[in-house]
Amino acid sequence: MDKAESTVRDILAEAGVGVDGAQPWDLDVVDPAFYRRLLGQGSIALGESYVDGLWECPRIDVFIDKVLRAGLEHKIKVMSLLWPVLLAKVKNLQNPRRVFDNAQHHYDIGNELYRIMLDERMTYTCGYWRHADNLAAAQEAKLDLVCRKLGLEAGMRVLDIGCGWGSFARFAAERYAVKVVGVTVSQEQVSYGRELCAGLDVELLYQDYRAVAGKFERVVSLGMFEHVGPKNYPTYMRTVERCLEDDGLFLLHTIGTNTPALQADPWTIKYIFPGGCIPLQKQIDAAAQGVFIMEDWHNFGADYDPTLMAWMANIDAGRERLEQLGYGTRFYRMWRFWLLSAAGSARARRNQLWQMVFSKTGVDGGYLPVR
Repeated sequence: MDKAESTVRDILAEAGVGVDGAQPWDLDVVDPAFYRRLLGQGSIALGESYVDGLWECPRIDVFIDKVLRAGLEHKIKVMSLLWPVLLAKVKNLQNPRRVFDNAQHHYDIGNELYRIMLDERMTYTCGYWRHADNLAAAQEAKLDLVCRKLGLEAGMRVLDIGCGWGSFARFAAERYAVKVVGVTVSQEQVSYGRELCAGLDVELLYQDYRAVAGKFERVVSLGMFEHVGPKNYPTYMRTVERCLEDDGLFLLHTIGTNTPALQADPWTIKYIFPGGCIPLQKQIDAAAQGVFIMEDWHNFGADYDPTLMAWMANIDAGRERLEQLGYGTRFYRMWRFWLLSAAGSARARRNQLWQMVFSKTGVDGGYLPVR
């Protein structure tokens, strides 16, 4: 056993993870090159070497949960990983031009992929599992939770920033008889979402949030803030303020973290979400200061674990169809590593899911939290 292998084995052992062991979260190292690659390149090499087939693990979600709870990501320091952080400090990686390119990398890689992975509503955000026992029920519960938090009433005009395939717009228009304008920087989402929302009082637009015009009684944003970037948080809040009626409400739904970062982890940035950044609580608070009053802050981050595991189960069930569509083994391994790693991160409570309700001048008599 060489030094690199010995070092990696010792580090993993701190989290109760073995190599070539009997537990489903143990790593089965296929190629010893994995050890030097991990020590030389850090966290990005973990995902890349899995995609390359250098190691296997039946329960990557449990493996990642154990690694994060033990703080092992701090055991391997690689100076080259500082470059993305420095770049994010200097450049606006989510400027109006870049956001369209970023969307193409993830959201425009095929609607059929997402039809297989998601629920029938095509809801690509964390479900609400408080009283749900399956993905469809959890997503419907989440959409209804948002509508109730916003106090939607028939005839209201609602802006949906980052509308995806229109799942919220369709639900709100059908169940609450509101008028919805949704914006997204994904052409694939707009074209497919318009089909899903046909016949409803819903308008989906292919444009950046900064270009939105008009006034709305309610504004909602589900799972889009992770693409905004710290340099743009103040602009984002001011844009919402400009679009929101004085007595309106704004609901922001976003993944959050207490781990300071200017981007998501390097592997996710490179392969899944270019330009992505999970916000800190203090960053959201700072951007909202002087703009909005915080009425409610709800954390149900643990619910992302079953949501991601359900998406993974759908991918596994549809794998044959995905291969027919051209999503081969490398794509499957990349997607599997991402979904299960994210599930492990949610399970370890490293990442959160926040829903915040804001008002401009305060709700008379106070806002009654909805759960």
